[in-house]
Amino acid sequence: MAELEPAALLNDTEAAVNGTGKLGSSPEGAALAYGSLLTMALLPIFFGAMRSVSCARGKNSSDMPETITSRDAARFPIIASCTLFGLYIFFKIFSQEYINLLLSMYFFVLGVLALAHTISPAMNRILPATIPNKQYQLLFTQGSGESKEDILNYEFDTRDLVCLVLSSVVGVWYILKKHWIANNLFGLAFALNGVELLHLNNVSTGCILLGGLFIYDIFWVFGTNVMVTVAKSFEAPIKLVFPQDLLERGLQANNFAMLGLGDIVIPGIFIALLLRFDISLKKNSHTYFYTSFVAYVFGLALTIFVMHTFKHAQPALLYLVPACIGFPLIVALLKGELTEMFSYESTAELLPHTPRLSHFPAVSGSPASLAESMQQKTCSPRRRRHLNPSSM
Repeated sequence: MAELEPAALLNDTEAAVNGTGKLGSSPEGAALAYGSLLTMALLPIFFGAMRSVSCARGKNSSDMPETITSRDAARFPIIASCTLFGLYIFFKIFSQEYINLLLSMYFFVLGVLALAHTISPAMNRILPATIPNKQYQLLFTQGSGESKEDILNYEFDTRDLVCLVLSSVVGVWYILKKHWIANNLFGLAFALNGVELLHLNNVSTGCILLGGLFIYDIFWVFGTNVMVTVAKSFEAPIKLVFPQDLLERGLQANNFAMLGLGDIVIPGIFIALLLRFDISLKKNSHTYFYTSFVAYVFGLALTIFVMHTFKHAQPALLYLVPACIGFPLIVALLKGELTEMFSYESTAELLPHTPRLSHFPAVSGSPASLAESMQQKTCSPRRRRHLNPSSM
């Protein structure tokens, strides 16, 4: 499978618009684009963190989130680097058109599932109770008799079916038009599901993960052109985009600023961990959550400022990691809760047999990894998806 890493915050000011070499954006348009990217990044972090709390409190061990351990976190940047460079080689050797065609179909399926899971809670409140809620099951097996194994076991009901239909409409729109709004709908769904379903087991693991990706992001953005090349060549909803020339060209604008999903999901799962830590303190306050949330806003705003000032792609984690780790640690030190913070174990609140993410089939922040983990361990008790490793 082809999967991506967290992309850096990029700015297409280095690219020509319609081959003319002239930019079609105004200062107001650029400000609108940057502000919209910042807002879109905050939404999945905030709501994903809130949903991660109820996800962690699930009563069924088969519905628990994936848990990232310190060992997983340590090898994450290495696997991410190998995957990134492999994609770079692929784009250099093979036709970009055919690669993106295959990936579009792949992300169509994952995007529909991710978006359906995202809008499911809202749909449950909107649809009237008078509508019959029938149960369905999609089952695909291999073998027979005692050797029969489930490759796909997808249970859903009428309301889930409505979500899938609506999500499929967005998916068809994305496949046919590659419109930036459809791209963002899928991207937001991937990011929210990632923050909700991928859990760090403790603060130390979060520091290891963010620290490793801090170095990874700096190297691949400043040390080579690999990250920027892959991010611009890869036509898939693995980034949020917003046109800087929207005010001039409307919905047909094409001079985009973009933010990779990994720069949302990776800090997001750390912020969600701090929210669960806040709740474990039982002080009826979300001090560390709001501190890290404000730190993320500060870090991303600083990234945008530096990028716009120097007209060069920036590794967002260069600014996000020190902010998201440093601000909460300073608060914990001032409050005398540093020891409690590092002794907190998120997995202690889960069932003894909580599934753990023992390997990374995908790289940091990849939509494929986010949707795949959603397929395997969905938090909704009405939907369960089981994938047999032999089918991968």
